[in-house]
Amino acid sequence: MDLSNIKNLKNLEANNFFLLAGPCAIESEEMALRIAEEVVTITSKLKIPYVFKGSFKKANRSRIDSFTGIGNEKALKILRKVGETFEIPTITDIHENEDAAMAAEYVDILQIPAFLVRQTDLVVAAAKTGKTVNLKKGQFMSPEAMQHAVRKVKDSGNDNAMITDRGTMFGYQDMIVDFRGIPTMKQYGTTVLDVTHSLQQPNQTSGVTGGRPEMIETIARAGIATGVDGLFLETHFDPANAKSDGANMLDLKYLEQLLSNLVAIRQTIIKL
Repeated sequence: MDLSNIKNLKNLEANNFFLLAGPCAIESEEMALRIAEEVVTITSKLKIPYVFKGSFKKANRSRIDSFTGIGNEKALKILRKVGETFEIPTITDIHENEDAAMAAEYVDILQIPAFLVRQTDLVVAAAKTGKTVNLKKGQFMSPEAMQHAVRKVKDSGNDNAMITDRGTMFGYQDMIVDFRGIPTMKQYGTTVLDVTHSLQQPNQTSGVTGGRPEMIETIARAGIATGVDGLFLETHFDPANAKSDGANMLDLKYLEQLLSNLVAIRQTIIKL
């Protein structure tokens, strides 16, 4: 795992897993700074390298009236402010080719959403910015297939690619994590487990995605046990009123205990 290319990523010497965490979407500056401050405090105490996550725009929505964002430039400026205020790297997802160069001016890592990871032009556009590219594994893709997404980034002149597993479709309305995929994908690059999206229950008749947040610690523990390099999770101080993906987010008040438990597991595994 080589993350030394990511600006301001602290605690790398701790030999710990790293964390990508934050709200699903940027709702306001106050909200983003509040969440970032809390997570920075916790991760600094536990010596966990931390990247703030927030979507500047939500393009993949079930219904046309779903929340999509507060405006691209406004949200991106908030992401930049979070990074500068707390001296931490930031990550956001992009959906269109032209998003790559625009978002690269504000954040340190560009994320390719799972539904779009086979879109060659989008992956190449992200790679050509020179930023680290986080490739979400498609819910419909095998772990082995992700080597080709990584190759697209590298063939575009960028060696900084990560892979994130966010579960695999299990029927129409549920997700599962096949933990056999973790060591497989680690052959191709730094590998992350997206805990909260792996617990989504999509395609609900209401048009609002459900989730099973009570299983977050179970999935996270299993991920650490199988050797993931990093964890991805979405968190909010009021998930019930979050404007996007509240049904599967972790309540921020539970984050410190969760991470403390996971650090203990990680330290045990290292000693084996």
